[in-house]
Amino acid sequence: MNLFEIIQSIDFSILDFIQNTFKCVFLDYVLAFFSYIGEAGGIWIIASVIMMCFRKTRATGVMVLCAVVVGFLIGEIGLKHLIARERPFVVNPSVVPFINPPSGYSFPSGHSCSSFAAATVLLMRDKRFGIPAFAVAVFIAFSRLYNYVHFPSDVLCGILLGVLCAIVTVVIFRKAGFDKKLSGDLKYKKVDDNAEKL
Repeated sequence: MNLFEIIQSIDFSILDFIQNTFKCVFLDYVLAFFSYIGEAGGIWIIASVIMMCFRKTRATGVMVLCAVVVGFLIGEIGLKHLIARERPFVVNPSVVPFINPPSGYSFPSGHSCSSFAAATVLLMRDKRFGIPAFAVAVFIAFSRLYNYVHFPSDVLCGILLGVLCAIVTVVIFRKAGFDKKLSGDLKYKKVDDNAEKL
């Protein structure tokens, strides 16, 4: 067995464990809901737009949106087409997903990437938002395994990509001072005005 076959074998073992252990009608509907709200980063895009409407959270909203978009470009546009991995229900057609089977390739998980990109930004900016966001992100990522539309390695790499995109986004914004500018920080404006006078 090559490395890919070993990883796929482990992936299917985990998926089978989830199906045999957790599968029930109640979770079918609950985790279908979490998959739905994570579609195309929908819940996070809506949250970022709402945050951008308020001065105190404007910078955080922009950072969330940037991190999600960067993750989308790298994961959905780049890696998915480069690696072209089929989804679990395609490789093993004996399992039919409860949700509408998504199209496109499997690696990495876009739901996991966008969710953890947003949740990580929120956690770095304000734990009051970040902790609940992380809980939602975990449910969204797990829903992709439960619904048999992603392999565990897809979800893991999606999470790692999302966290990396979030950290890089926040660091760039802080280094460039964009966070203070977007938030309308009065101290920042005063320093900036004094610099202009000089």
